[in-house]
Amino acid sequence: MFKRRDHRSWTRVAADFLYPRSGWRRATSYVLHRLRRLPDSPHKIARGVAAGMFCNFPPLFGVQMLSAALLALVFRGNVLAAVLATFVSNPVTTPLIALMSLELGHWMLGTQAGLNMGMVVDAFTAAGIEIWSNLIALFTHEPTRWYRLRGFFFAILLPYTLGSVLPGIAASVATYYLSLPLIGAYHRLRDRRRIERAERRRAGRMLDIARAEAADWQDIAGDAPPPPAPDGGKND
Repeated sequence: MFKRRDHRSWTRVAADFLYPRSGWRRATSYVLHRLRRLPDSPHKIARGVAAGMFCNFPPLFGVQMLSAALLALVFRGNVLAAVLATFVSNPVTTPLIALMSLELGHWMLGTQAGLNMGMVVDAFTAAGIEIWSNLIALFTHEPTRWYRLRGFFFAILLPYTLGSVLPGIAASVATYYLSLPLIGAYHRLRDRRRIERAERRRAGRMLDIARAEAADWQDIAGDAPPPPAPDGGKND
């Protein structure tokens, strides 16, 4: 009943992840709409959004949503809000976050970066291939090779992780204090509209009852016998 009518292929799923068919603007509005309608207190939703926002910055590729959910549980935030907030990191924003974090991380370590986004993607791809090859080698006679991962760790992963902490904390705190009053205002507006709708329904029911009672009185008055003539009903 709740399955999709048009079954998407893996290539279609990947293409929709890179660029949704409805566009990023509609996808963003959908996420904001879901955040506003979450059935939880504004503080818990704001804490969940802050947890998800922080997880957009560290290199948690593949486990980003899981990390956001666990962090939301630690800070007693809304888990669904944290998962929805991870959609801020997308193919448009992730390169900017990665380059900023790498530059800041190398500055903190006192090293030189000299990297571009193509080099970062190639490094992550090569590291993933080498990890997968070494995992397969554990069950075969092929030797394991970890020497490339050492260079990847010190040149990419370590500065990326260190450089993402401060921007992640700053974005998380800013998101919390920005989203809290907005979510609270929306909840108050929603509650006021709910009360107004309930009052309108109650007034409508009272009006229907009054109309029904008036109709009953009219029926009773119509069935009553006519009053007697003044002369007692005799004709001259």
